Amino acid sequence: MSGYDARTLAFYAAEAPVYTASGKLGVSRHLDRFLDRLPAGADILELGCGGGRDAAHMMARGFAVDPTDGVAEIAAKAEAQLGRPARVMRFGDLDAAGRYDAIWASASLLHVPRRDLPDVIARIHRALRPGGLHFASYKGGEAEGRDRFGRYFNYLARAELESIYREAAVWDLLDISEGIGGGYDGAQGPWVQITVRRPR
Repeated sequence: MSGYDARTLAFYAAEAPVYTASGKLGVSRHLDRFLDRLPAGADILELGCGGGRDAAHMMARGFAVDPTDGVAEIAAKAEAQLGRPARVMRFGDLDAAGRYDAIWASASLLHVPRRDLPDVIARIHRALRPGGLHFASYKGGEAEGRDRFGRYFNYLARAELESIYREAAVWDLLDISEGIGGGYDGAQGPWVQITVRRPR
């Protein structure tokens, strides 16, 4: 199980300076609600930290953050932003067990090939402590595909996303929501967000 798409990684490596400078709207709109559910000083793993905006916000709120990205060029930009190391780690390489209180994956797992997603979700479950929380956001849709930049997306409908999570591991489903949002390509489209908890 690889958990990544080579063409997508190549895009982010080549576009790292432009990509990490984008996103003028700042941190994820879902982040504070997620953080409000966590105990003070919680250990958070970020999968796909990008330029470090969300990690910086988490750190400012007093959380212990482990920012990671699958692309070395992106991780280097996050390090410069955060003033601390950002690890290079691809999703399929996550091998921690009971290490984190929370795992934050905003607009990152949507690049995992659909066949690999259950394995990655199981790894996330294993990496969480009992009672640990996980958030992820995905572009909505019915079939896998690529955008105009050649990036791979797994494009999941709400019911299928919930099914993948339930089949990959045992979760308490806290909430799942849908909405319209944008992305790096500037296009508006459907998104689906999921927050789950590893049972205590």
